[in-house]
Amino acid sequence: MNANELLSIIKKRRSVFPPQYTQEEITREELSLIFEAANWAPSHKKTEPWRFVVLEGPAKDRFREYVKRVYVQGTPTDQLSDRKINSLIEKCDKSNKIVLINFINTEKNPEWEELAAVSMAVQNMWLMATELNVGAYWSSPANVIANMDEFTPMEEGEKCVGVFYMGKFDGELPEGIRKPAAEKVKFLDY
Repeated sequence: MNANELLSIIKKRRSVFPPQYTQEEITREELSLIFEAANWAPSHKKTEPWRFVVLEGPAKDRFREYVKRVYVQGTPTDQLSDRKINSLIEKCDKSNKIVLINFINTEKNPEWEELAAVSMAVQNMWLMATELNVGAYWSSPANVIANMDEFTPMEEGEKCVGVFYMGKFDGELPEGIRKPAAEKVKFLDY
């Protein structure tokens, strides 16, 4: 792979949402490649703080009910929305895999550095998923991730920072738009 091919994959990465997913299975081999890519993210002091929990089958169904319950319990009755509830259910039902994005705070580094390492691991996952034609999107619903230990046990110091919805897709994605990189870079030569 040359630099332009790598840049092409980076530019092709998009958030692909559950309504765009097909019902095609994401294989264990594909998941292994995705998590192997994540595992090669950099981390200060080699803490490797990323942790992932893959939800499939009945666990995915339990998660759907958990998300719905957290939304209903955390929303004033007069603000509850059937549209929002149906959207939460659809995300879970249409996703082939749901991955909880967690991190372990090792206390060897500031928390922001550990979160940055986890974010880089997720970016690596996303790039590999893109190359495998697996759509994904990172969601961080505050009440859901703050109370994740109600859904699944956590290790000492482990926190959930997001939900990564995944599914195969076969549609076209919009071309990405970015302002020129040159507008965001300064060169100091003094």
